[in-house]
Amino acid sequence: MTLPEDIRQASGRLRDAGERIRTRPRARTLESLSALLDDWSRPGSAWAERLCEELPGCTGFSPANLREGLELALPRLSGEALRALADRELGALGEGSTVTGFSQTSVLLAGAIPMPTLVSLIAPLVLHSPVLARTSSRDPVTARLVKESLSAIDPELAACLEIASFPSRDEACTHAWLDADCVVATGSDATMAAVAARAPAGTRLVRYGHRVSVAVVGDDPALADTARALALDIGLWDQLGCLSPIAVFSLGTDPGRADALAEALAEALAEALDERESRAPLGELPTAAAAQVRAERDAAALRGAAGDGVQIFGDDALRYTVVRECDSELRPAPLHRFVRVHPVADEAGLRDALRPLSRHLAGVALAGVDASRERVERLLVEAGASRVCAPGQLQAPPLGWHHDNQPLLLPLARVADLDSRR
Repeated sequence: MTLPEDIRQASGRLRDAGERIRTRPRARTLESLSALLDDWSRPGSAWAERLCEELPGCTGFSPANLREGLELALPRLSGEALRALADRELGALGEGSTVTGFSQTSVLLAGAIPMPTLVSLIAPLVLHSPVLARTSSRDPVTARLVKESLSAIDPELAACLEIASFPSRDEACTHAWLDADCVVATGSDATMAAVAARAPAGTRLVRYGHRVSVAVVGDDPALADTARALALDIGLWDQLGCLSPIAVFSLGTDPGRADALAEALAEALAEALDERESRAPLGELPTAAAAQVRAERDAAALRGAAGDGVQIFGDDALRYTVVRECDSELRPAPLHRFVRVHPVADEAGLRDALRPLSRHLAGVALAGVDASRERVERLLVEAGASRVCAPGQLQAPPLGWHHDNQPLLLPLARVADLDSRR
């Protein structure tokens, strides 16, 4: 267990390491980090294999589900993608502007999905900002492997990454960890509020709070294929990530068409999730989560018995659930492969349905709207979405996607205009 003195000592080592790399050309550091990403993203990666061996035990994911998630997402996190991202965000500042990293960036890791951890750790290093990372309780593995892989490529740069582990209730450790110029925090809104309240005045605080994703499906002739792709989006990571859709909106041209599409889509989605369960099963279902799934199934059954058209599709073991709703009202999402299908009669209805999610919408899987794609995409962006993609691609965002509607690197940097040189 990490002690406050351990954190202070780690910060001291990071200050020394930061001074050593700050004089290096950024291109050299970018080359090392690109090599790391290439090592992780190539087919048959030894680091991905290590994750497949070590993560199921602490995250609860089934090995097959975890492997499929890595195989889909890691190839997008390549060295080429990192170089393009750095050029786009840092190279476009123009002559007379300079960008520097902070003397230390403290990174709060959350959840059990490894790709966000990988990205969160390397992003400050691009700017020569040493990183003190606090690991997630559900994933003590990924950060350790990132440091190990970086040590094999560039020991000097690896010295700029330190890892700590302590509970959030440990005020002394939290205080020591927050003693940084920049803090990056991922987690619930309550976690974000707690970090903001404790961080010293003047600290750069970059927050990635609670987010959810949805899908929108129009009159899609390839409904079975779309359902299989959505089952992948829902099934990967057991629906526990911010890019996991919790609801699917069937977008019709009138109420009758929307209802018919919702019923067909719910049936196809249940069939696809059932097939997925046999191939890449749901992992551990905690007792509290199982109780919530059962309670929401029971509530839906009561509404269905009242004659409002609600239908429930799922297995007796609670391994997946699809609820065909009768309206667009958002209801609790127990996760663990529990999804609701809502009919919406038109684009105005979709806009109203998404309004309650405006502060929390992350990604949207979109299909079956070819004739009105630009208009619907604009509606989704105005609703707050930071990523709109085809079904089956939600869980594989590009390295530089604008998570929480912001760039990846620039929020971590000090940017200055050097007008005195003119």
